[in-house]
Amino acid sequence: QVQLVESGGGLVQPGGSLRLSCAASGSKISIGAMNWYRQAPGKQRELVATITSGGMSTYADSVKGRFTISRDNAKKMVYLQMNSLKPEDTAVYYCNAFIKRVGAGLNEYWGQGTQVTVSS
Repeated sequence: QVQLVESGGGLVQPGGSLRLSCAASGSKISIGAMNWYRQAPGKQRELVATITSGGMSTYADSVKGRFTISRDNAKKMVYLQMNSLKPEDTAVYYCNAFIKRVGAGLNEYWGQGTQVTVSS
């Protein structure tokens, strides 16, 4: 069974930093693109950052220059370093990945989400 588990959320003051982590579990899996999404109250879920299996990354305009996505393929982990946080970054952050299991097709998986609150 494949699972994604996020950690690292919390309460931080404006201008502060947080690092989110997401661990993929499961045997005989091949992980493609990994993404971070977020959903603020009353808003649609939005894509924050993407990183390919080869390490190429893209970002939403709202977080460019402040957030950095990275991954460790050997550990099956993806990270989101968030700096210069703003109140508008407050949301539940979700890890997402496209994973292929041996003998199965490519499927999309989601983590349970981790709350990030930016407030003084």
